Amino acid sequence: MLKRLPADERRAQLVESALTIAEQRGVASVTVRAVAEEAGVSLGVVHYCFESKEELLAAMGESLVSQLSESTRLAFGEVRHAPNLRGIAGLRELLHIGISGMLPMIEATPGRQLLTYEITAQALRQRAFVAEGSADIAGQQYRKMDAEAVDFLSACANIAGVHWGPPVEQIARFGLACVDGVVLRWLVDRDSEAMIEALDETVHAIAAKAVEQS
Repeated sequence: MLKRLPADERRAQLVESALTIAEQRGVASVTVRAVAEEAGVSLGVVHYCFESKEELLAAMGESLVSQLSESTRLAFGEVRHAPNLRGIAGLRELLHIGISGMLPMIEATPGRQLLTYEITAQALRQRAFVAEGSADIAGQQYRKMDAEAVDFLSACANIAGVHWGPPVEQIARFGLACVDGVVLRWLVDRDSEAMIEALDETVHAIAAKAVEQS
């Protein structure tokens, strides 16, 4: 007999089942029948929790962003336990601590990393055809990551006793764009050494936008 779960727990279970399918076989393989089979529930249960595949896709995107955002937050948070690092040189070290802290998570979750790009592309492709809430998956993803990056950059500058020349929001967008590209290239060739070098170059490019306190 199927165990009855609260609605929010059932939705979370179905979303995780959908993410598992998408991670293994791609977003196009996510169907109501496939999710029901993966979760071990009836088709009616999936239809009850999600009115459409677009709604399920939106929930998948939100869940994936939350998972990866939490891992990023933990990596970035390591700078708060760093020794007293001051000046531009200290800033570079702080940036390195936070950004390199993402490496274990990236290397351990290649399927989920790839899925973020796939869901973003799918959402952008559907933007003109689906409801606004479903179409904004990409926007939600990047707004959340922007906020994490702004907090991280602000903390690094505060610890190092420097300030950012351009607006920190602008630098956050630049840094995330660089990291996005580096991770995508790593997914192609799985060259971790090259990824480390590219992220080091990203750190130097970001640190160059800071100035010493007068």
